[in-house]
Amino acid sequence: MIWVLIVTLCFCSLTHGSNNTASESLNSLVQDFAFRSLAKHHRSQTGSLYDALLPQNLSGMDVSVVRLRSRRLWNKGANFSYFQIPPRTVSIPHVRRLAIVYQNLGNWSSHYYNLPGYSLISSVVGFMVFDASNVRDKSFRNLNLNTMGQPISIQFPTVTFMSDINSRARCVAFNGNGTFQLTEMSYPGVCHSKNQGHFSVVLPLEKKRRRWYTWVIGCVIGFFGLITLACVGFSSMRLLKTKKIQDTEKHTIEDMVLESRWVGNSKMPSAAVTRTQPVLETIAP
Repeated sequence: MIWVLIVTLCFCSLTHGSNNTASESLNSLVQDFAFRSLAKHHRSQTGSLYDALLPQNLSGMDVSVVRLRSRRLWNKGANFSYFQIPPRTVSIPHVRRLAIVYQNLGNWSSHYYNLPGYSLISSVVGFMVFDASNVRDKSFRNLNLNTMGQPISIQFPTVTFMSDINSRARCVAFNGNGTFQLTEMSYPGVCHSKNQGHFSVVLPLEKKRRRWYTWVIGCVIGFFGLITLACVGFSSMRLLKTKKIQDTEKHTIEDMVLESRWVGNSKMPSAAVTRTQPVLETIAP
């Protein structure tokens, strides 16, 4: 049992590490395709959002990129895709131009990101910030954002929230080191963050667990119910068979008519005696 536990823990650790490595590889791949799109439209006006062309094996995933001047980010913020970055935001370190790469993993969300005890009810969306001072330079430097204490809003318009779901839904932020943070939703379908990353909306799996336990209890009750029915049926068959034998014996006894005779001081049953009457033979003279 100890060896089984050790192997299980090692497997879980390897699985968690492989998911984290896969998400990092995906980010690098997405970044490459996004900057290819920027290089293709490098003469266009800054502030325009462009969709990145992804390979077929990533179909169902959406990636877009926008190039901004730091001065515009400070004055107006950035309201693209699912994210609204507030004004008075600066990059760290400071650069003249920056690029924001947006992601919507779509049906690939649960493949790259999962949360034990919770289920995703929305796609995983995210954004990354890079230095875009020189688009043709392939060594893109990652940047952080300082929003001066103001939150970055993430909207999930495709998720339908009802009153019971809204009370249990949680916002989750996935960090690059494999950790995550859970927060409550201020408004239905709206989450908040202070920096870049990947985000989604989750629900706890308590209801599913209750259904699972209910199913197990139902199976156990059904199993013992079948055993009880089988025992009752077997007992009923034995009673019917016994009664049938008793009725047969009673009927046989009633069919036997015996006379009684006294032998000494005891009365004994006696069968009726039938004697053959003598027949006189006629002798011819």
